[in-house]
Amino acid sequence: MRSLVFLFVIIFQSHLFAANKENGAVLYKKCQACHGKEGLGKKSQKAPMLAGQFDWYVKAQILAIKSGTRANNNTKKMMPFVKNLSDSEIEDLAAYISSMPRLK
Repeated sequence: MRSLVFLFVIIFQSHLFAANKENGAVLYKKCQACHGKEGLGKKSQKAPMLAGQFDWYVKAQILAIKSGTRANNNTKKMMPFVKNLSDSEIEDLAAYISSMPRLK
C-alpha cells in the first residue's frame, strides 16, 4: 500500500510542475557541442545520442552526474554543465530532449 501511495505522489507531483520544453530548448544549447544540434550524439566527443530518450532517464542521468554517483569518463566533462541546474531546469531539459526525434 505504501508503494502505491508513493507512486501516486510521484505521478501527481509531476503533473503539478509541468516542464517547459521551450526553456529546455534554451538549456539544450549548452549540450549541442557534444551531443549535436539534433541530439544524435557525436562519436568524436564520445557523446551518446540523447534525442528521444525517456524524460525519466534523462533526469536520472543528470542527477547521477550532479551527485557523483554516475561513474564514467564523461561525467567530469559534464559536471560544469549540470552542477548548477535547478530541479525545474532538469525537468525542462528532460522534457525537451524526450521530445526530440530520434532519426531524421
